[in-house]
Amino acid sequence: MTTDNRHEPAAEYETHLVDVLVIGAGGAGLRAAIEAKERGLRTAVVCKSLFGKAHTVMAEGGIAAAMGNVYPEDNWQVHFRDTMRGGKMLNNWRMAQLHAQEAPDRIMELERWGALFDRTPEGKITQRDFGGHRYARLAHVGDRTGLELIRTLQYRAVDLGIDVFMEVKILRLISDSEGRISGAVGYYRATGEMVLFKAKATVIATGSIGKAWKFTSNSWESTGDGHAMAFWAGADMIDMEFVQFHPTGMVWPLSVRGLLVTEAVRGDGGALRNSEGTRFMFNYVPEMFRAETAETEEEADAWYEDHANNRRTPDLLPRDEVARAINSEVKAGRGSPHGGVFLDIASRRSPEFIKRRLPSMYTQFMELAGVDITKEPMEIGPTCHYVMGGIRVDAETAATTVPGLFAAGEAAAGLHGANRLGGNSLSDLVVFGRRAGIGASDFAEGRSGEPEPDKGQAAEAVGAALAPLDGKPGEDPYALHAELQNSMHDLAGIIRTGSELEQALERLDEFDERLERIAADGGRQYNPAWNLATDLPSMVTVARLTASGGLERKESRGGHTRDDFPTADPEFGKVNVAQRRRNGRHEVVQEPLPQMPKELQALFEEDKH
Repeated sequence: MTTDNRHEPAAEYETHLVDVLVIGAGGAGLRAAIEAKERGLRTAVVCKSLFGKAHTVMAEGGIAAAMGNVYPEDNWQVHFRDTMRGGKMLNNWRMAQLHAQEAPDRIMELERWGALFDRTPEGKITQRDFGGHRYARLAHVGDRTGLELIRTLQYRAVDLGIDVFMEVKILRLISDSEGRISGAVGYYRATGEMVLFKAKATVIATGSIGKAWKFTSNSWESTGDGHAMAFWAGADMIDMEFVQFHPTGMVWPLSVRGLLVTEAVRGDGGALRNSEGTRFMFNYVPEMFRAETAETEEEADAWYEDHANNRRTPDLLPRDEVARAINSEVKAGRGSPHGGVFLDIASRRSPEFIKRRLPSMYTQFMELAGVDITKEPMEIGPTCHYVMGGIRVDAETAATTVPGLFAAGEAAAGLHGANRLGGNSLSDLVVFGRRAGIGASDFAEGRSGEPEPDKGQAAEAVGAALAPLDGKPGEDPYALHAELQNSMHDLAGIIRTGSELEQALERLDEFDERLERIAADGGRQYNPAWNLATDLPSMVTVARLTASGGLERKESRGGHTRDDFPTADPEFGKVNVAQRRRNGRHEVVQEPLPQMPKELQALFEEDKH
């Protein structure tokens, strides 16, 4: 046991006072911070990694918006309808409407701020096809769109002089005596020193939860911190059962298993084939998409050459449909040598086309797998990619159900319903990142006096974080993390059953107990074992939210597939599964969806004719 005081919590912390605190420096967080700063408010961004390294940079295919630059007939109503249909009608209709209406303006705003989108021959921003979208509507920068988005927003934030706190892990949200969120406490990863932020309004923009699963496209930061902290603070969570498994992640070599293969490969002509060379997706077209989807390989190829008939290749069905089809092919013994299927663009596009349109994919496979995608197919398979569920927010203001707390991006729920369409994530970031910035700014401006976060809550969070460093032997955080990931992969993965989900929840109860005994050697400075120990409570929490939601939803819909309830239940199509913590108890309840206005319902009636 150590004899010095290096693990003892300080009586006072480094403290910063701001109007708006933004936790997360991805697309949503930066857009929220920009909005607050432009209002003249004291604004701070806290990020877990280095500034500019947010997981948003990994978004490759494009940003969805009905700009009509390739198909003039595209409009917000069609984008809205595609989003709702892709989400199996569980979306918050108002969020889907605002997203479809405002996304074009947000793209033009990015261009004014310096984003360099690819162009049509006429000089307009060009747009590519993506799964589930009726028209080509993804503006893009090759296959590096997320990187360009972050670069643009980062430069804008720097130009405005927004305060940025890099490599800071936030542990807990802190409320005041009136129950308003009034800041957060965390520590610098470099030194382990604690820091307290006092804020009149706080925005959660922390991204995803994927590191709780064995195979994931998510980066190391995606441990569900924002979801968990909001839940611990009493915020409502919805749709947590809906976890999207992107159909195309690398499956070999094992060192890169799960690394994302952008949907742009299929959008630019790539075809999915099984071990027999068959384009199997023609066997998996759901009835609701059949009218708009090519029925033969010849029709699909003709569509790529002439998009005028607006028929879709089944390789570009929504992600949940494609992921389940791949899973079925592998289970039927028609998979690739390493447990996936093949994605072939080499036989369908020239090497020059592939290198120009998909430069990152060409480099990724060549350097990491020794595969030249201009000459041979890729081995791909489903990987945990995105969570549609998250913190319940108001569509107009991005306010959560806890005063003073706002959320945007992947940490927030509602827009995507049961399944997200590719490309909608990036436009989600800027549409609702902006709205979160407006909502948080309005709240901060209406709040008088200096925020006073409860010191007892801060001390409790700091004490819990430092406990693994007390020198006592205990649970290895790496072993515990691996067991958690295996449990979620096996019991709450792409195909689920009630008995497996119950088993997952039993294991999670055991993990809670083991977290009390977790131990990390060494000190606080850049100690990855300790950092993981402080991440694990969040991962166990979001894993429980996912398993609990999945057990409650006794049907298969979107990103949630129950083998014991293999079809969609119309009654479950009318409700969100909401979860919250009240008086120390975890509540799981079904709540009615918001009612869509008749003029928007009419869009789906038109679609039947």
